[in-house]
Amino acid sequence: MPAARAPGCSGWSACRGAPHPAPAGATWQDHDLVFATRYGTELDAGNVRRAFRTVLRKAGLDATEWVPREMRHSFVSQLSDSGVPLENISRLVGHGNTTVTETVYRKQLRPVLLEGAEAMDRIFPNADRDA
Repeated sequence: MPAARAPGCSGWSACRGAPHPAPAGATWQDHDLVFATRYGTELDAGNVRRAFRTVLRKAGLDATEWVPREMRHSFVSQLSDSGVPLENISRLVGHGNTTVTETVYRKQLRPVLLEGAEAMDRIFPNADRDA
């Protein structure tokens, strides 16, 4: 998983407003990450899955039925439902172009695609639909 940094933030303490990273005390390793383990190191897939399962259990959900990727699908769905352009969604999820986004998230993007089709119907109201 790539290191995550928030724009304009300089590491753990600056983004959280803390004077010193306290979670690990003297064992803290400052790698200038916003999302890090309790020791300041980069999160790996196992760390993320473990933390995600903990949150699911606390929410009363069956942790065996959910994976972190579903958060990504929800993210795309919420953006799409809010009218965010496909190009922006594609960039936000790290795709090089909209083709991958359209293919992988076809169901989540239905509102954006439907909106485009409805716009075309308004632009060409008398078009022969059976042609």
